[in-house]
Amino acid sequence: MSRSSHRAWLALGCSLLTLSVAQAQTQPRTASPVRPAAPDADVSLDTISVTSTKTPGSAVDALSGTSVVTREQIERLQPSRLSDVLRDVPGVTTQENQNDPAQAINIRGLQDFGRVNVLVDGARQDFQTSGHSANGVFYLDPELVGGVDITRGPTATIYGSGAIGGVAAFRTRSIDDILGPDEVAGAVQKQGFGTNGQRFLNSTALGARIGTAADVFGQFVFRNNGPYRDGLGTLVRDTGNELTSGLAKINVRPADGHELSGTALVQRFDFANAGTSNAGARFANAVQADTYTLGYRFSRPDVPLVDFSIKGYSTTTHNDLTFLQDTASGLYGRLGTRAGDRLTYDIGTTGFDSHNTARFDTGALGHALTVGGDVVRNDVRTTDNAGGFGGAFTPSGQRSLAGAFVQDEIRYAGWLRVIGALRYDTYDLSGGAFRSSGDRLSPKITVGVSPFAGIELYGTYAEGYRAPSITETLVQGIHPFPAFTILPNPTLRPEVARTVEGGINLKVNEVLVPGDVFRAKLNVFQNEIDDFINIQAVGPTFFVPAIPGIPASICARIPGRFPCVIPVQSFQYLNIARAELSGVELEGAYDWGGGFVSLAATHTQGRDRATRQSLITVPPDRISTTLGLRFLDDRLTVGTRLNLVDARTDVPPGATILATKAYALVDVFASYRVNDRIKADFILQNAFDKRYTQYLNALPNPGLVAKAAISIKFATR
Repeated sequence: MSRSSHRAWLALGCSLLTLSVAQAQTQPRTASPVRPAAPDADVSLDTISVTSTKTPGSAVDALSGTSVVTREQIERLQPSRLSDVLRDVPGVTTQENQNDPAQAINIRGLQDFGRVNVLVDGARQDFQTSGHSANGVFYLDPELVGGVDITRGPTATIYGSGAIGGVAAFRTRSIDDILGPDEVAGAVQKQGFGTNGQRFLNSTALGARIGTAADVFGQFVFRNNGPYRDGLGTLVRDTGNELTSGLAKINVRPADGHELSGTALVQRFDFANAGTSNAGARFANAVQADTYTLGYRFSRPDVPLVDFSIKGYSTTTHNDLTFLQDTASGLYGRLGTRAGDRLTYDIGTTGFDSHNTARFDTGALGHALTVGGDVVRNDVRTTDNAGGFGGAFTPSGQRSLAGAFVQDEIRYAGWLRVIGALRYDTYDLSGGAFRSSGDRLSPKITVGVSPFAGIELYGTYAEGYRAPSITETLVQGIHPFPAFTILPNPTLRPEVARTVEGGINLKVNEVLVPGDVFRAKLNVFQNEIDDFINIQAVGPTFFVPAIPGIPASICARIPGRFPCVIPVQSFQYLNIARAELSGVELEGAYDWGGGFVSLAATHTQGRDRATRQSLITVPPDRISTTLGLRFLDDRLTVGTRLNLVDARTDVPPGATILATKAYALVDVFASYRVNDRIKADFILQNAFDKRYTQYLNALPNPGLVAKAAISIKFATR
């Protein structure tokens, strides 16, 4: 992105800020508070969020880059992957291998090794394997998701160690997603079909309320996808997969204000894929991803000093890979790997989170004082009987993270908010003969001012702390072809992020017609990361025999084109002196009853401050907009979604990531509610059959995809 383009984005943000202030000034200072949106308004910024401060409030009121994706938005898009949903969130992108259903989340150009704290029902998802894609992914089918709550940047310091990029909290579906307040029991049966690899989806959800004392919920999902074709009609092999999953939840309320909750999520993904290098091997994958949580909360309006929550969780991801065949030069066969050999990754995460919020006043100041702590342990165990390559790059080891925090959210006279927080982090990492540890205090201060009704400006300074991962510290192995070695680095220092952020939140009703709703957020940020960890070449290049144990003189007599001597370069994860990222994010929505329109725009740039080279993980600029219209007493909704993505051509020299061209995608959707029981959804994705490859992805994305689904509800009152 050129400097002129950067200035244009900043000018756009300043112009919007000026116009917003001017509009707000037309409202008298004594105006009554802005009323909430109508219940049927399609404005996700009015949805409750907790990732910013752990205290509930609408996303538009958060003094941070906070966004929410609602269940209604997810159902409208009928996503097969979470990337279909997250492309409408400013500052958020994904990286994925299309032949693997796992996802990696990128926030503000940061991803991998826990820089984005991904939570599923409050449980951390720390799965990671090293290969030719992201170094940090998670498995979650979108049909199981009831909503997504995202805070960008290291401002959510209370959400655990490492989140210098941000927090992405996924809520799985619950009883409130299928039953109305006056319904006591019921079920929703959904079946979906599609083209271009989207074969079949079955989702069965059921639940029951036992008065106000308890409720139970269960869901079963089966999804079958086949390989798809890109926009040119070329079949992209190994892009099919099969999912079988089950979700169970129970909530028990033994007394007023007390609630016990438990969740069990079990997912099984089966798929086959091949490596993307010349020496790639084809494996059958069986992934088991399980998440279990158990929590307790006490909250009652007449006890303002106690809003207590504690949750324990266990997340395990087991990937069992069975070698099928060599996809290229027969290298794996030459090195002794045979069909049926296995490679397994077991990564378990256990932890707990506890906090209490006390609400009280001191004179004219209102306080929400939150104190808490969290502990996380990662256990990685890799076994490799398939050549020693995959296992060597995801070493076994243990890492423990612990932290404690205090935060005070202060309000004064309805126009001033101040949030001060301090977090202490410590970590301990071990594996083999190596061990490292460290600790740090990270402060945060936010000031929000509301000079006029419906407008709030804020500024934040926040620091974040990320301990090195097991792989970054302990990885050690030889990549076969192209040949290079990766060396361990037990002296890695943790990353420290320092972010300055400013923004404006807008809430205006009755803009053009009676009953309409307008919400918007604008964020500008600068994030500097000391001791940023990145892999780099180290030491001189040396030469080794291509086939171990066979001298070059004998190798030369072997028929074939396989080289006898190959150059070897060494790589190692090192601390870069400083990386810097900056950008602008805009999110807005307008709902007038008869329809809605939303807009999300993102500009991010990042570079190594020493070399001035751009960071590979910085995504291209993106604009996403959705227009929907309602008919037939709101029973029919039709609309379209447009995604404009800029080119990404300034890829650092020697990077394995390819530059990408700019592209535009158009989706068309329709939803018809026959009655309170029956609903039909239809969507055309990539309606103009555009051939494109999303930046950071290795394979081209699907061409035109048509999907339809019907949901039938049964309920009793």
